[in-house]
Amino acid sequence: MENNVSPAKSGISFGVLFGVVMVLEFVIMYIIGMKSLVGTSVGLIINLSNYLILPILFIYLGCNNYKKNINKGFISFNECLKTGVSITFLAAFIYALFNVIFNFIFPEFINEMVAISKDAMIKQNPSITSEQLEIGISLTRKFANPLFAFPVTLAMYSFFGLIYSLIIGAILKNEKPQSF
Repeated sequence: MENNVSPAKSGISFGVLFGVVMVLEFVIMYIIGMKSLVGTSVGLIINLSNYLILPILFIYLGCNNYKKNINKGFISFNECLKTGVSITFLAAFIYALFNVIFNFIFPEFINEMVAISKDAMIKQNPSITSEQLEIGISLTRKFANPLFAFPVTLAMYSFFGLIYSLIIGAILKNEKPQSF
């Protein structure tokens, strides 16, 4: 009897775990104070973690789990893509939903982020004109709006998930032999 577990369904637990890790990371950063992390090596490590290390890790774990525990040692390139994109999409959905809820509970958070961005812009370019600063602040407000950030987060993480899944799929791919 053949196992009918979808590769996308097999990645649900890894996607939820990835999403929860990102939410916990955000909460810890908020408690510590994001202003103190801007422009530091800790801030860089957190960004690298969210956009490179964690997605690759969870996609690899999800694909490897599907290959070894569900599909008897086989995984196709297509199955890797389905697993990886479903993991990153689900994680992004959890994170973006949390972000929307968080911003409705703490509406002052967006103003804090705008102030942090303004300080960073001035620090990075002391000769910035007030017009350029205002454009930067308006863009920051637009991108910080949770209703704009929600679909952008989903699209961005899904795109990264696709790219990373292509790489991981090329490494882990082990097609079932065709029988006649």
